[in-house]
Amino acid sequence: MKFISTRGNEDGFLKEVEFSYTLLNPSTSFGGLFVPKTLPLLDKDFISKNYNLSYEELALNVLKMFETDIEDEVLKDALSLYKKFDDKNDTTPLVKIEDDLFVNELYHGPTRAFKDMALQPFGHILSHLADKSGKKYLILAATSGDTGPATLDTFADKKNIQVVCLYPDGGTSDVQRLQMVTQSGENLKIIGINGNFDDAQSALKSLLSSSSFKDELQKNSISLSAANSVNFGRIILQIIYHIKGYFELLKRGEIKEGEKIYITIPSGNFGNALGAYYAKKMGLPIEKILIASNANNVLTDLINEGKYDIRDKELISTSSPAMDILKSSNVERVLFDKFGANRTRELMESLNRENFYTLKDWELKELQSDFAAVFSDDVFGKESIKKYAKKGYVMDPHTATCIKAYDKLKKKNLKMILCSTAEWTKFAPTMLNAINDDNKKYSDLEALKTISKELNIEITPSVMELFDKEILHDVIVDKQLIEEEILKFIKS
Repeated sequence: MKFISTRGNEDGFLKEVEFSYTLLNPSTSFGGLFVPKTLPLLDKDFISKNYNLSYEELALNVLKMFETDIEDEVLKDALSLYKKFDDKNDTTPLVKIEDDLFVNELYHGPTRAFKDMALQPFGHILSHLADKSGKKYLILAATSGDTGPATLDTFADKKNIQVVCLYPDGGTSDVQRLQMVTQSGENLKIIGINGNFDDAQSALKSLLSSSSFKDELQKNSISLSAANSVNFGRIILQIIYHIKGYFELLKRGEIKEGEKIYITIPSGNFGNALGAYYAKKMGLPIEKILIASNANNVLTDLINEGKYDIRDKELISTSSPAMDILKSSNVERVLFDKFGANRTRELMESLNRENFYTLKDWELKELQSDFAAVFSDDVFGKESIKKYAKKGYVMDPHTATCIKAYDKLKKKNLKMILCSTAEWTKFAPTMLNAINDDNKKYSDLEALKTISKELNIEITPSVMELFDKEILHDVIVDKQLIEEEILKFIKS
């Protein structure tokens, strides 16, 4: 299968590339993103042969459908990392919390967030390619809280790989921050920035397209890649768990083959939603993908009104910080799929230049054929956490935003899968505020122990261990000094 650019082609860039090329070179023409030229189809034969397989087996068969240029043995080794998850026989538990609502728990990997689902195998595959090429690679990652820990975990001490992770100082939970700043590995550099996630992501995209930065790396015989979902290697692995969730409903007899479902996703950067969109395009019977945002509701405005307008918006710090994002990178891939390269380039250049674009009426209608959106404020989120905790199910603040979509956007009597993206332990103070209905300042450690005792729920050992680990990375810089700090690291 070949991959092409979302913004068309310019001189000096290949028109079509193999999958391995996109992993190692995620930046493409006019600052666009790579997308598959075509998508494989999930026909009845595929469903009947695969719905009863393990996650690992299903993942291999889905990746084979994409006809990537990665050897089967490398894929098998990469996917075997799912055995490190909590239950190797149930990688993504599907938990019924209402008669028609099921939670797809995607956070049972080493860093307790859904990013492990893609980044564990992704790290193995990219490291293999780097080793095979004989080149050294710098992997950049920008994080709003979960991509960072998952990236650092998967690449720690990998041969021919150096990693720089950018995070907004004060813009993650304490557990997320500790997962990064205590991570060992001589090939890792973690940089806090005085700014928000959009600043970190903009810096990453700027560096990926910077000729002068790449020239400096080349002087040290280093090539450049990225671990954010701008890299399609992340997205291809995020398609799989949506397919697995549907198959699990089939296996349990909750739905019949061909019966449609809703998928609801707490979304900031839109990669998770894009995975569901591609699964729908491939033939998975999805009625609609429901997007739940927090108070940073740019996606709600886009899907409901056809306007992407951040001209007068300030990023709002919420109790679901991994979704505190104003520029959602992966929307671009949906725009390309629906409207083509020329229109996508026009829209994205308008966003970059003016912080604004507007869809035409027919374009908005086309977008709404696949998506609906709503947003939840912190008050609703905390009420939802408390409501379900009383019922015996503990959900984190990001997952809780999806209850608004369940309440407001479900128009047909169909089953719904809600994607739960993080374990509650990463946001314990917010969880305790919700359960106690107060606004007290709790430390993470205090909140973890209190919730564990009150709800009789175990704290994941790796989370508790963080509080006794040594801080190994304490650099915090202004955003204009990021490049200088990175160059110091690679030369050291």
